[in-house]
Amino acid sequence: MMDYEAARTKMVDNQIRTTDVTSHSVLSAFLSVAREAFVPEKLKSLAYIDTDLEVSPCRFIMEPSPLAKLVQLAAIGKGDKVMEIATASGYGAAILAQLADKVVALESDADLAEMARANLAGQGVDNVTVCVGPLENGWQPEAPFDVILINGSVEVVPEALFSQLKDGGRLLAVVGYGLSSRAKVFVREQGHVSEKNEFNTSVQPLPGFRKISEFVF
Repeated sequence: MMDYEAARTKMVDNQIRTTDVTSHSVLSAFLSVAREAFVPEKLKSLAYIDTDLEVSPCRFIMEPSPLAKLVQLAAIGKGDKVMEIATASGYGAAILAQLADKVVALESDADLAEMARANLAGQGVDNVTVCVGPLENGWQPEAPFDVILINGSVEVVPEALFSQLKDGGRLLAVVGYGLSSRAKVFVREQGHVSEKNEFNTSVQPLPGFRKISEFVF
């Protein structure tokens, strides 16, 4: 039988620490959350490999290294309220729950949302609320948020998400597709949003975040 705890430690040591993730709280979160509990049975033996894992058609758990780097950049405090966009099976939400006071995990697929609820409950995570709705709309009933993390790559970040940040709030997203994509931190201050490129990466794309085509006359 596979030693998942040993595999988890190896993932943190070989995939996460080696990519400039140094935050003790972030490393502890990845060491404490059982990734194998958030993947289908047939993938459990692959739970700790260095890649995105498909948990539903075209929906993935993000590769450990870029996820950890995004979480570290978010600089989440114990009193923060965080929204995760596209929770899929709930793994990212479980990580964020170790760091934040409250997590709202948004999912557009009702079956995935139910899976996430079951997985989180099975791991004793009690500070995550899983909500169902269009990913690009965010979740206005719980806004504003200290941190919003988009769990997948997008072509554009909708204004609706920026409007749900608190003043001083951070939004983390991978913008672009394939090898040209970049992880960015957006900060909202006094109604204005600034952005900073942080690192190049390639993660699986999310549906619903395409630029609107403009007519040219």
